[in-house]
Amino acid sequence: MWRVYVTCILAWFCIINEAAANSKRNLMLLDVYQGQPLDGWVMSEKLDGVRGFWDGKQLLSRGGNRFNTPDYFIQDFPPFAIDGELFSQRGEFEKISSITRTFDDIGWQQLKLYVFDVPDAEGDLSQRLQQLADYLRQNPSAYIEIIPQIPIQNRRHAEDFLAEIERLGGEGIVVRNPHMPYQQQRSSQILKFKTSQDEECRVIAHHEGKGQFSGKLGAVSCQNQRGVFKIGSGFKLLDRQNPPPIGSLITYQYRGLTKNGKPRFATFLRIRNDNPEKIAE
Repeated sequence: MWRVYVTCILAWFCIINEAAANSKRNLMLLDVYQGQPLDGWVMSEKLDGVRGFWDGKQLLSRGGNRFNTPDYFIQDFPPFAIDGELFSQRGEFEKISSITRTFDDIGWQQLKLYVFDVPDAEGDLSQRLQQLADYLRQNPSAYIEIIPQIPIQNRRHAEDFLAEIERLGGEGIVVRNPHMPYQQQRSSQILKFKTSQDEECRVIAHHEGKGQFSGKLGAVSCQNQRGVFKIGSGFKLLDRQNPPPIGSLITYQYRGLTKNGKPRFATFLRIRNDNPEKIAE
């Protein structure tokens, strides 16, 4: 009897896992601006928040995990997919991340989903966003905002916009080709444009420090689309005593690439804690 019971439990878990895998959707990811021509492109502020993908029924993280959103937050969301950033105001990333990871309704009223695309709509970017604008006219939501897309006149125009956003404390800007469809991958048609670049990587190893850092973290090995590389700077003493766990996703800053295509002067910035189920206590 117990074998039948165990078999049933295992089958149930397989069904749940398969359903979760099938529900996960690849999202469009930004590449890095490296001086490409910007003719015919548009730009917007890059909001330093938490990615939020509404699939028409539930709000999901970048990793495909469901946020524990209060009913009032999503009650007027559309019956179609929208992609954006959960955001409050500049300089509040840690606060935003904390709100989105909790299982309690604490702070959600301070956030909005700032939308930059309507993935399944027809037409160019302006037509896709217009579908959402038309919906919101009939079904207004206090928690959805469409991010304005500004036509770029020339590179100087984009550089001046970037300087203004950074002066105001913003992270940077996004430049994109509005004529391209939504791409479920890292795309060369939507780029982050910042004075200092940042990316994410997966921690795959810890390396013990030497000298003043003996017995503590010296560096981590990371892996992303650029391959495997080490990050040894940017860590505070507390970070070195409690390193980012192996398997965790971290954000690092860097200044250009080496001739081998690896990040130059990579510096640890923070752990990405965007998965709501990681906060259980």
